[in-house]
Amino acid sequence: MTARLGCALLVVVLAGCATTDRVILLPDDISGKVGKIDVVGRDGGEVLLDSAYGEARTGGGKVQGDTLDTESLRKEFGKELANLPQRPKSFLLYCVNGSDQLTLESRDQLPAILDEVARRPAPEVVVIGHTDRVGSVEYNDKLSLARAQAVRDQLIQLGFDQARIVVAGRGEREPLVPTDDEVPEPRNRRVEIEVR
Repeated sequence: MTARLGCALLVVVLAGCATTDRVILLPDDISGKVGKIDVVGRDGGEVLLDSAYGEARTGGGKVQGDTLDTESLRKEFGKELANLPQRPKSFLLYCVNGSDQLTLESRDQLPAILDEVARRPAPEVVVIGHTDRVGSVEYNDKLSLARAQAVRDQLIQLGFDQARIVVAGRGEREPLVPTDDEVPEPRNRRVEIEVR
């Protein structure tokens, strides 16, 4: 069995009553960056994977580390790698101050979002609205949800299936640029779209 965990490939081999796990850390498809995974054996031993194609094998309660080369990885797991789902793609759209209307530059991005949706066999879209810290928390909660709903409605008008869109509003809780209360910040007046 294989599964992608962030940027990792998990391989579980069952043989009789013995189980061997292999965890292989894969680089990001676009940037080539890798994260970190700490693999712990039942005996308390551990291996930190923090480089591309780092591998940890567990068996008999112990864990051992190694590094694979790309050719070996593709030879052994080429089929599994080819069948991994596409990575989610994110878009940031910005809104006019105090409104659920997108800026002109952001409206121009909608066709690119639909192009990304069209490339996926069973796409889902998550739309999350945000605000800056101008206004009350209650007002910003309503405005952020209205922003997400407005973007959803525009995607539906362009032909996307409403049943495949999830919307949420986060108000002023997750700023891109931290500010004091009542400070306007255009980069915080945004809608995040994730296509997966």
